[in-house]
Amino acid sequence: MTSTVTVETAPPHFLENITVGRHTLQVDEPLSAGGGDVAPTPYELLLGALGACKTITLRMYAERKQWPLEGVHINLSHARVHAEDCANAGGGSCLLDDIQVEIELIGPLAPEQRRALLEIAEKCPVQRTLSSRLAIHTRAKE
Repeated sequence: MTSTVTVETAPPHFLENITVGRHTLQVDEPLSAGGGDVAPTPYELLLGALGACKTITLRMYAERKQWPLEGVHINLSHARVHAEDCANAGGGSCLLDDIQVEIELIGPLAPEQRRALLEIAEKCPVQRTLSSRLAIHTRAKE
């Protein structure tokens, strides 16, 4: 599946419009980086995409298995953390991106169903993309 997304600058400073098909979103830089706190930050949108993908994956799996999953509540956070043992760091410490995910499964699920759903959440497509080696190719439009 190929998606086309357009991002364009919009006033005020550091507010960007994202167009996906007929949908428009806005993204802003955090106040600490000069943004106006008028829209989610890029990392907040990334976390939202990951959380939404996990939720959709869980609901589809539970529905297919006919398990009594009544809802999913996911909290996500992102930070840059020091890693004590980084390969190729030359003996020094380095920073790694760290995403914490807390999932609440709502419904009268058996313990083994809960365990299976948590395993399935780790296999959502967005997480697989973020966890894989990712190639991004940027070029100037002519």
